[in-house]
Amino acid sequence: MNPAEILTALNWRYATKVFDPTKKIPADTWAALEESLILTPSSYGLQPWKFIVVEDQELKEQLVGHSWRQRQVADCSHLVVMAVKKAYSMEDADSFIARMVETRGGSAEALAGFRKMLSGTHAQGYMTTEWAKMQAYIALGQFMTACALLGIDTCPMEGFVAARYDELLDLESRGMTAAVLCPAGYRHPDDRYAGLPKVRFGKEAMIERR
Repeated sequence: MNPAEILTALNWRYATKVFDPTKKIPADTWAALEESLILTPSSYGLQPWKFIVVEDQELKEQLVGHSWRQRQVADCSHLVVMAVKKAYSMEDADSFIARMVETRGGSAEALAGFRKMLSGTHAQGYMTTEWAKMQAYIALGQFMTACALLGIDTCPMEGFVAARYDELLDLESRGMTAAVLCPAGYRHPDDRYAGLPKVRFGKEAMIERR
């Protein structure tokens, strides 16, 4: 894509308030979007998250009541619940190191320095739930951008009761919690927000050069 096409896609994107429940994202398009989630960068590459993709209509309807009655979660094609670990452990870190060895070769012993750095960061208490939630927002941004480039509508959502999501999606028992939601699908032609101009401060106010 050229620069103009990217900007066109980003200007086309908006926080969709009304999805068309009759339209579903094609399987090949959704597969690419799932890969965009997997490819999301994270602190140290640790990926302290799980992406729960909800397609079951009955479950989506149940979640509406725990989402401030916002219909996006039920009327979208796919609901992505970005869940994070409440506590990141060194066992989790060792699992990632094992994955590094599996993917790149070498040995865990050769990565002892990396593990020591992670252990020091962990000991200082940085790998908290809030840290993990900040990582989830990186995934949110990447997912929304990928969707816009493919002509898929999204709506980032913080308005939900995490405890109820955790219960219904069996997250609590796995030491995880829902951090942010992102319904994806196709805008309804009656969504009046689709045609509104974006309200953004200009570059002169938002970008500083040194």
